[in-house]
Amino acid sequence: MSNQPILVPVLGDQLTRTLAAIKGRTKDDTVILMMEVWDEATYVKHHKQKIVLIFSAMRHFAAELREAGWTVDYVELTDKDNSGSFTGEVARAIERHEPRAVHITEASEWRVQQAIEEWPDKFACEVEILPDDRFLCSHQEFRDWAEGRKHLTMEHFYREMRKKTGILMTGDGKPKGGDWNYDKDNREPPKDNLDPPPVPKFEPDEITREVIALVSEKFGDHFGDLEPFQWPVNRSEAEQAADAFFAERIEKFGPYQDAMVHGSDDMFHSMLSTSINCGLLDPLELCQRAEQAYEDGTAPLNSVEGFIRQIIGWREYIRGFYWLHMPGLESDNKLNAQRALPEFFWTGETDMRCLADCIRSTKSNAHAHHIQRLMVLGNFCLLAGINPRDVQDWYLAVYADAYDWVELPNVSSMILYADGGNLATKPYAASGNYINKMSDYCKECTYSVSKKTGEGACPFNPLYWHFMDRHRDRLQSNHRIGRIYSNWDRMDEQKRADYLESADAFLDSLTPARKGWARD
Repeated sequence: MSNQPILVPVLGDQLTRTLAAIKGRTKDDTVILMMEVWDEATYVKHHKQKIVLIFSAMRHFAAELREAGWTVDYVELTDKDNSGSFTGEVARAIERHEPRAVHITEASEWRVQQAIEEWPDKFACEVEILPDDRFLCSHQEFRDWAEGRKHLTMEHFYREMRKKTGILMTGDGKPKGGDWNYDKDNREPPKDNLDPPPVPKFEPDEITREVIALVSEKFGDHFGDLEPFQWPVNRSEAEQAADAFFAERIEKFGPYQDAMVHGSDDMFHSMLSTSINCGLLDPLELCQRAEQAYEDGTAPLNSVEGFIRQIIGWREYIRGFYWLHMPGLESDNKLNAQRALPEFFWTGETDMRCLADCIRSTKSNAHAHHIQRLMVLGNFCLLAGINPRDVQDWYLAVYADAYDWVELPNVSSMILYADGGNLATKPYAASGNYINKMSDYCKECTYSVSKKTGEGACPFNPLYWHFMDRHRDRLQSNHRIGRIYSNWDRMDEQKRADYLESADAFLDSLTPARKGWARD
């Protein structure tokens, strides 16, 4: 190694050997810096399993790099001189190694990137910030696509990504199967005899057990169960999880991707988002594997297309949308939602069976699948008028795959309609009928989904009309939901009053969450 190496900081969601800052570097001229940072583990009080996942995956990745011949400077949280911040740790590493330059791949999160962009003024050596080419669409490419468009419709963006990658495309530039989107075939409610195969679970090794002990000691007051911890923490385990999905669950993933079953936490979902978002799996490779499953006849087109759309469509779109609209997304509140998050989001103690089950899974696994997040938990927050910052903090803290770039636009814009429609064409508001159709939650619930108002009525029913009534001025001109107000107007005055009174009574019964669950 030369006297003055290149210092390459690698963040906890950049655990990829082909990372831009590593790619092209030589092993005898590079020091890779990895840091367990107190500020990152606590700026919101992340779920215990989320911290274990990231720290363990980082330690495993560092071990793999060392085994491959790289020099790795790894700072553990327990190091007595740990500064607690990315900038502080890079400053200390510069003192140790006296590098001629720092090369870093751009951060995925706005606040981290803002700190990195201050480094050239803070450090004496050169700092080069490289674009994150693990994504298909660069920031500039998304800005170019968005420029001049009145509506940033994801479906239009998705088709551009299909064309760009050639995935599920014919030689003459048309979508395989003739349609771009098979969502209409992916809305099956759960059947009584539905029996999804188990998702692979991984026994903690010595590295992970050490991290579990660390988290138990340092973050014992954070939300969530610490054990059993069973997430994949290295590329080998993540690939095993991907193999199982393509072998056993992708066939029925599409039809049942919106279905919910009490106690069935994984259903036919891939459960790969934790591995994708921290860098253990390559999203494009997964899309290519899905396409191959279709070509091989082992998976139907509707399932394959639905899986691919979530990755090269929605995931890429959300990332572009985030960077286009930051930092304003954090403060958007176009519906003026001011109610505090209820305490039961942290305790799970509610008689609403759907919410209780989704929160139980969240607490136990640091996971709930996408329709639970959108149409149960998120739908409740939308209808009840929960303050967006409370909801954003909760989602960011409790889910193992949640990073600000993916969580914030999904919650603020998709779930809460807080930006007034820049992302979603309508609020995703629904009464209890939707949950009853797509789940078995209502069968044994304390509340009756068929009862609309009064004692024992499913709270989603009056909350739905309460939401629609209080936002009529904004929403009645929306072509996708405007006719709902014709139904409301046809009700007699007493029925409308009963809906509003029932909703108010329920909202008044909610206990606000105590301070300190998400942030100190």
